[in-house]
Amino acid sequence: MTERLSFEDQIARNKAKSVVLMGTIIVTFVLIGFLIARILNPSLFFIVMIISIIVSLLYTWFGYYYSDKIALASVHAKPASSIHHRQLMHSVENMALASGLPVPRVYVMEANQINAFASGRNPGNAVICVTTGALEKLNKQELEGVIAHEMAHIANFDIRFMTLATVLIGMISIAAEILLRSFWFSSDNRDSRTGAILLIVGIVVAILAPIFAQLVALAISRKREYTADATGVKFTRYPKGLASALQKIKTDHLTSDDAKRIARETAPLFMSDPFRNKLSSLFSTHPPVDERIRRLNAM
Repeated sequence: MTERLSFEDQIARNKAKSVVLMGTIIVTFVLIGFLIARILNPSLFFIVMIISIIVSLLYTWFGYYYSDKIALASVHAKPASSIHHRQLMHSVENMALASGLPVPRVYVMEANQINAFASGRNPGNAVICVTTGALEKLNKQELEGVIAHEMAHIANFDIRFMTLATVLIGMISIAAEILLRSFWFSSDNRDSRTGAILLIVGIVVAILAPIFAQLVALAISRKREYTADATGVKFTRYPKGLASALQKIKTDHLTSDDAKRIARETAPLFMSDPFRNKLSSLFSTHPPVDERIRRLNAM
């Protein structure tokens, strides 16, 4: 007999894991700062921290504040019509009522593949965009499951959470670059055994830290998808709707025309990776579809 899963338990666990992973990124950033302080001067620790934070915040602020407009423009989405997209509009209104959130602006993008995404810096500025393929291939329960998943991203402030992760990754990348460059200005301890070891450790950390941070961010993204699935079930009380939609998505393929319309930079926004990373789940922004379906069927 399959063990039943509680969507409330799934939500709590995945949120907790996301926080732990975020803490891992912060610890990595502090480690780089510590190494810079040891190699150069302890007083530089806070200077590096401040520079990294300011530059990273400035770099990501624009994308965060205008995330909805950038995402919609990149896929050439058009506002949904209350006449031509009546079922979609009803599904969004129903899920807004179930979640207690404001009704987001609704858009439709031309794509044969079944997919959708949500964007916006907060519930008051949120948008939901659905592909024409989703409207054509999904029934009412499946479409509501997809909309509930996207409303869950809005309710859980996932755009804000992932923006914070992006800021932290930017900070690590900047700090790692400073660490690498700091070796050119440090010659005091290079001749000692301790200095040589510190030098090697510093180079390894500076090279691997940004890669590690990116992998952790991808893991956070996958946990947020699981959380959105579970929160979507909380809104619909019908896990089979989203599970059935994901089953159809699993066998759906990206056409050459769709690939031209979707930029790879926006792929993490979608409820399912449009390009289906086949290399490894470690490098994917989304968890395996089969595992998502299994968890939903167990709720």
